[in-house]
Amino acid sequence: MLESLLTPTHILLILAFALIVLGPKRLPEAGSGLGSAIRGFKESLSLSASSPEQPALEPSRETDQAPTA
Repeated sequence: MLESLLTPTHILLILAFALIVLGPKRLPEAGSGLGSAIRGFKESLSLSASSPEQPALEPSRETDQAPTA
């Protein structure tokens, strides 16, 4: 199913649409941002897989009370 979705024609249409929407100046910035987001996601997955004994974050101990006037 995924093979038929990512044919070269579809990829070219997606890239042409991105070029029209973002423009030639912002397209490299968008690609760089997407690449760094994917890289960060993979790093966080590998860190969580390598250290499963790390404790979860503790909830905040602050009270949710409104200040009294």
